[in-house]
Amino acid sequence: MQTMIETIFDAVYLISVIALGITMIVKSGGNKEYRLSGMMAVVLGAGDSFHLIPRALALCTSGLENFTEALGAGKFITSITMTAFYILLYYVWRIRYRIKGENGVTAAVYVLSALRILLCLCPQNKWLSAQSPLFWGIYRNIPFALLGLLIIVLFYKSAKERGDREYRYMWLTIVLSFGFYIPVVLWADTVPLIGMLMIPKTCAYVWTVWICFQAMRRGNSRTDMRGREKKEESEKRGGVLRANG
Repeated sequence: MQTMIETIFDAVYLISVIALGITMIVKSGGNKEYRLSGMMAVVLGAGDSFHLIPRALALCTSGLENFTEALGAGKFITSITMTAFYILLYYVWRIRYRIKGENGVTAAVYVLSALRILLCLCPQNKWLSAQSPLFWGIYRNIPFALLGLLIIVLFYKSAKERGDREYRYMWLTIVLSFGFYIPVVLWADTVPLIGMLMIPKTCAYVWTVWICFQAMRRGNSRTDMRGREKKEESEKRGGVLRANG
């Protein structure tokens, strides 16, 4: 029963975030924020698929112990793509709030991201082993957590200062994702049940993508409304000119 529920959940998650991402890219209408949000969602879903698809296959066939290398490789790829996800989210913040300069913040994002990726590349992680060292799991997640904290602060401050209702909970989605993820890193190997926290963690990321998608829908609706108003105003003016003529 647990296998079926987890597999269905993962399938719905992957299909949903990738579909939302593609929709945002296609319907962005040249808007950089919406297109970047779509790319971010696709990176999230595509990256997670490298881990979740082998996991689903393992659960539905011969068991996780027979997919150690595939699962390890998937976790490695997901670690890299999640870093890319936060870089893209940072640029969504810059575009949405029309941020100029802030070179120090940009440097911090890239330094933390590079450090995270370098730590993930270290052979001491033993990605393809059934017994990955806990300490290396902690080491590689320190810069990742700091990157997440930076993004949390940026979105919290900007949304509050600008009165941005559409993105007012973006910071909270990131807080929740890390809040559910950190216990898994620390204790999932000793208390397997803690691994279930990955489900609400995944839901938090879906919420992140959904906020971006809803912002695009509302933005496009406002654009369409302004377009209709301009058209109606133009038609009225044309009617008045014809009547006077």
